[in-house]
Amino acid sequence: MDLRKQLLTTHSKENTTLIVNYIDGDRERFDKLMKLFLYDEYRVIQRAAWVVGDVARLHPEIVMPYIPEMVENLKKPDVHIAAKRNTLRFLSETEIPEEQWGELAELCFDYLTSIEEPVAIKVFSMTVLLSIVKKVPELKDELYYAIEDQLPYGTAGFKSRGKKTLKALEKI
Repeated sequence: MDLRKQLLTTHSKENTTLIVNYIDGDRERFDKLMKLFLYDEYRVIQRAAWVVGDVARLHPEIVMPYIPEMVENLKKPDVHIAAKRNTLRFLSETEIPEEQWGELAELCFDYLTSIEEPVAIKVFSMTVLLSIVKKVPELKDELYYAIEDQLPYGTAGFKSRGKKTLKALEKI
Protein backbone atom coordinates (compact mmCIF):
# COMPACT_ATOMS: atom_id res chain seq x y z
CA MET A 1 0.00 0.00 0.00
CA ASP A 2 1.21 3.50 -0.82
CA LEU A 3 0.41 5.10 2.54
CA ARG A 4 0.62 8.69 1.35
CA LYS A 5 -1.66 8.02 -1.59
CA GLN A 6 -4.13 6.14 0.62
CA LEU A 7 -4.19 8.93 3.21
CA LEU A 8 -5.02 11.43 0.49
CA THR A 9 -7.91 9.39 -0.97
CA THR A 10 -10.35 10.37 1.77
CA HIS A 11 -10.47 11.49 5.38
CA SER A 12 -12.85 8.98 6.92
CA LYS A 13 -13.14 6.41 9.66
CA GLU A 14 -13.22 3.65 7.04
CA ASN A 15 -9.97 4.79 5.42
CA THR A 16 -8.30 5.25 8.80
CA THR A 17 -9.33 1.73 9.83
CA LEU A 18 -8.09 0.32 6.52
CA ILE A 19 -4.64 1.87 7.07
CA VAL A 20 -4.51 0.90 10.76
CA ASN A 21 -5.30 -2.70 9.80
CA TYR A 22 -2.63 -2.59 7.08
CA ILE A 23 0.01 -1.42 9.57
CA ASP A 24 -1.15 -3.92 12.22
CA GLY A 25 1.91 -3.46 14.44
CA ASP A 26 4.41 -3.84 11.57
CA ARG A 27 7.40 -1.65 12.49
CA GLU A 28 8.51 -1.01 8.91
CA ARG A 29 5.05 0.11 7.83
CA PHE A 30 4.70 2.22 10.96
CA ASP A 31 8.07 3.87 10.29
CA LYS A 32 6.77 4.98 6.90
CA LEU A 33 3.61 6.35 8.51
CA MET A 34 5.65 8.29 11.07
CA LYS A 35 7.74 9.91 8.34
CA LEU A 36 4.50 11.17 6.80
CA PHE A 37 3.13 12.25 10.18
CA LEU A 38 6.25 14.15 11.20
CA TYR A 39 7.60 15.57 7.95
CA ASP A 40 5.04 15.70 5.13
CA GLU A 41 2.71 18.49 4.07
CA TYR A 42 -0.23 19.84 6.06
CA ARG A 43 -3.03 17.64 4.65
CA VAL A 44 -1.02 14.40 4.88
CA ILE A 45 0.00 15.19 8.48
CA GLN A 46 -3.62 15.86 9.40
CA ARG A 47 -4.79 12.54 8.02
CA ALA A 48 -1.81 10.57 9.29
CA ALA A 49 -2.45 11.93 12.81
CA TRP A 50 -5.70 9.99 13.14
CA VAL A 51 -4.01 6.78 12.00
CA VAL A 52 -1.04 7.31 14.34
CA GLY A 53 -3.45 7.84 17.25
CA ASP A 54 -5.37 4.65 16.49
CA VAL A 55 -2.20 2.58 15.98
CA ALA A 56 -0.82 3.99 19.25
CA ARG A 57 -3.85 2.75 21.18
CA LEU A 58 -3.57 -0.73 19.63
CA HIS A 59 0.24 -1.05 19.65
CA PRO A 60 1.72 1.49 22.09
CA GLU A 61 5.07 -0.30 22.08
CA ILE A 62 5.60 0.53 18.42
CA VAL A 63 5.19 4.25 19.12
CA MET A 64 7.45 4.49 22.18
CA PRO A 65 10.71 4.99 20.21
CA TYR A 66 9.10 7.99 18.50
CA ILE A 67 8.23 9.90 21.68
CA PRO A 68 11.29 12.21 21.47
CA GLU A 69 10.50 13.09 17.84
CA MET A 70 6.82 13.58 18.68
CA VAL A 71 7.73 15.98 21.49
CA GLU A 72 10.08 17.86 19.12
CA ASN A 73 7.24 18.01 16.60
CA LEU A 74 5.01 19.69 19.20
CA LYS A 75 7.53 22.54 19.35
CA LYS A 76 6.98 23.50 15.72
CA PRO A 77 5.01 26.75 15.53
CA ASP A 78 2.89 25.45 12.65
CA VAL A 79 2.23 21.94 13.94
CA HIS A 80 -1.17 20.74 12.74
CA ILE A 81 -3.83 20.71 15.45
CA ALA A 82 -4.62 17.05 14.67
CA ALA A 83 -0.96 16.14 15.20
CA LYS A 84 -0.97 18.00 18.51
CA ARG A 85 -4.21 16.40 19.67
CA ASN A 86 -3.26 12.83 18.74
CA THR A 87 0.25 13.15 20.17
CA LEU A 88 -1.06 14.48 23.47
CA ARG A 89 -3.80 11.86 23.58
CA PHE A 90 -1.20 9.11 23.18
CA LEU A 91 1.08 10.69 25.79
CA SER A 92 -1.84 11.01 28.21
CA GLU A 93 -2.38 7.24 27.96
CA THR A 94 1.21 6.00 28.24
CA GLU A 95 4.26 6.05 30.49
CA ILE A 96 6.31 9.07 29.47
CA PRO A 97 10.09 8.60 29.50
CA GLU A 98 11.83 10.71 32.14
CA GLU A 99 13.99 12.43 29.52
CA GLN A 100 10.85 14.04 28.07
CA TRP A 101 9.29 15.33 31.31
CA GLY A 102 10.84 18.81 31.26
CA GLU A 103 10.13 19.75 27.66
CA LEU A 104 6.72 18.16 27.71
CA ALA A 105 5.72 19.86 30.96
CA GLU A 106 6.70 23.24 29.52
CA LEU A 107 4.74 22.63 26.33
CA CYS A 108 1.68 21.36 28.18
CA PHE A 109 1.65 24.30 30.61
CA ASP A 110 1.77 26.62 27.59
CA TYR A 111 -1.14 24.77 25.96
CA LEU A 112 -3.16 24.66 29.16
CA THR A 113 -2.87 28.39 29.80
CA SER A 114 -3.25 29.51 26.18
CA ILE A 115 -6.46 31.23 25.17
CA GLU A 116 -5.98 29.99 21.60
CA GLU A 117 -5.69 26.26 22.13
CA PRO A 118 -8.76 24.06 21.57
CA VAL A 119 -10.31 22.34 24.57
CA ALA A 120 -9.06 18.88 23.57
CA ILE A 121 -5.45 20.10 23.59
CA LYS A 122 -5.95 21.69 27.02
CA VAL A 123 -7.61 18.58 28.45
CA PHE A 124 -4.94 16.18 27.16
CA SER A 125 -2.25 18.59 28.40
CA MET A 126 -3.83 18.53 31.83
CA THR A 127 -3.69 14.73 31.90
CA VAL A 128 -0.08 14.63 30.68
CA LEU A 129 0.87 17.18 33.33
CA LEU A 130 -0.84 15.16 36.05
CA SER A 131 1.20 12.10 35.15
CA ILE A 132 4.40 14.19 35.23
CA VAL A 133 3.42 15.78 38.56
CA LYS A 134 3.06 12.31 40.07
CA LYS A 135 6.78 11.87 39.36
CA VAL A 136 7.81 15.51 39.93
CA PRO A 137 5.59 16.74 42.78
CA GLU A 138 7.31 20.16 42.80
CA LEU A 139 5.07 21.04 39.83
CA LYS A 140 1.88 20.28 41.75
CA ASP A 141 1.08 23.85 42.81
CA GLU A 142 1.77 25.27 39.36
CA LEU A 143 -0.64 22.79 37.77
CA TYR A 144 -3.23 23.33 40.49
CA TYR A 145 -3.25 27.11 40.01
CA ALA A 146 -3.17 26.88 36.20
CA ILE A 147 -6.29 24.71 36.23
CA GLU A 148 -8.04 26.78 38.89
CA ASP A 149 -7.33 29.93 36.86
CA GLN A 150 -8.87 28.40 33.71
CA LEU A 151 -11.95 26.75 35.26
CA PRO A 152 -14.29 29.76 35.17
CA TYR A 153 -13.74 30.11 31.40
CA GLY A 154 -13.71 26.43 30.46
CA THR A 155 -16.24 24.34 28.61
CA ALA A 156 -18.15 21.59 30.37
CA GLY A 157 -15.52 19.06 29.27
CA PHE A 158 -12.68 21.22 30.52
CA LYS A 159 -14.41 21.81 33.85
CA SER A 160 -15.09 18.11 34.31
CA ARG A 161 -11.49 17.09 33.65
CA GLY A 162 -10.22 20.07 35.61
CA LYS A 163 -12.18 19.15 38.73
CA LYS A 164 -11.05 15.51 38.52
CA THR A 165 -7.45 16.62 38.09
CA LEU A 166 -7.68 19.02 41.04
CA LYS A 167 -9.00 16.19 43.23
CA ALA A 168 -6.16 13.95 42.08
CA LEU A 169 -3.65 16.71 42.87
CA GLU A 170 -4.98 17.01 46.42
CA LYS A 171 -3.98 13.38 46.99
CA ILE A 172 -0.39 13.93 45.88
